[in-house]
Amino acid sequence: MSFRILILNNISERGLERLPRDRFEVASGIAAPDAVLVRSADMHSMALPPSVLAVARAGAGTNNIPVAELTRRGVPVFNAPGANANAVKELVVTGLLLAARNVCPAWEFVRGLKGDQQALERSVEEGKKRFVGYELPGRTLGVVGLGAIGVEVANVAHALGMKVLGHDPQITVKRAWQLSSGVEQALSVDDLFARSDVVTLHVPAIEATRGLVSAARIRLMRPGGALLNFSRAEIVNEADVLAALDAGQLSAYVSDFPTPATTAHPKVVALPHLGASTAEAEENCAVMAVETLREFLESGNLRNSVNFPEAVLPRLPATYRLAIANANVPNMVGQISTALASAGLNIADLLNQSRGEIAYTIIDTDAPVPAAIVTRLRAIDGVLNARLL
Repeated sequence: MSFRILILNNISERGLERLPRDRFEVASGIAAPDAVLVRSADMHSMALPPSVLAVARAGAGTNNIPVAELTRRGVPVFNAPGANANAVKELVVTGLLLAARNVCPAWEFVRGLKGDQQALERSVEEGKKRFVGYELPGRTLGVVGLGAIGVEVANVAHALGMKVLGHDPQITVKRAWQLSSGVEQALSVDDLFARSDVVTLHVPAIEATRGLVSAARIRLMRPGGALLNFSRAEIVNEADVLAALDAGQLSAYVSDFPTPATTAHPKVVALPHLGASTAEAEENCAVMAVETLREFLESGNLRNSVNFPEAVLPRLPATYRLAIANANVPNMVGQISTALASAGLNIADLLNQSRGEIAYTIIDTDAPVPAAIVTRLRAIDGVLNARLL
């Protein structure tokens, strides 16, 4: 069995080399692809053909992918959670230090100095008091969102001597195990803001997080606090942040998402979306996305999907595998089993998992599944996709 993969961006060769060319055709101009590999290309206006079985993004966020539409079609969307976590963590720590020591304003000050060495030294001594900062030990960092990146940021801040508060009502067991025992739980986002000197954001850009940082929440912070945004621009109310900077409620705003208003503000450090911009992160994301996509195409297993449940079933020897995506409604497994029994097929192993309105079933049978049975399964009301591997 071979597969055709459409590439929408430059994907690290280290990832693409995980797709053996005797079974995978990989190119940017493929018609009727079985899957799509993407980084930042906007897919919302694309007309994806019915042949597409999966979309994989070599990165964490999936805002550029029409996830809801693909879910309705029974198409899983994969991402690469944690593959760029170290790169983003290092930039967040950089931002924390830039804010604490007023590095960027001080640098701009020195770049503007004129005169000989004696004049320069006099200006430096006279001007440096304007850039007095603070040290991190003893300060409190509030981390909103404890996914792969948030956990790493919390842990390194704790190692630097900071008191760390974290809030994430959806934290997974895996991330909880990774979190330092010294990180304290905040009872709510408001509680976190009220107890923090610096707040860093690590949540996805969804409707529930839009404008999460507002004037009301900023007022809860200790005067002269700093805000770090390496998540998405829309998570903060920009006008409220700029007003807080002007009023002295905030001393600094470090953002990876420049806008005309923020780039011109003297208390803002705006970076050109550098979070995952390291060679290592690009390679790690490509490898994870490719390996996840390949496993799904070849074995039907689901890992790291943003819209489908986790579903991994080891393949039994001498069996034949079906993978079925369907609406999460009663009696779907019963109808599928009945269809298989009508052809005299015995189920050797079965896994059924659900996530919200979507369910996914992997079935291994002892004998080959006739094409007519696959057609019958696809005709069941509620079945979104059924394929024989």
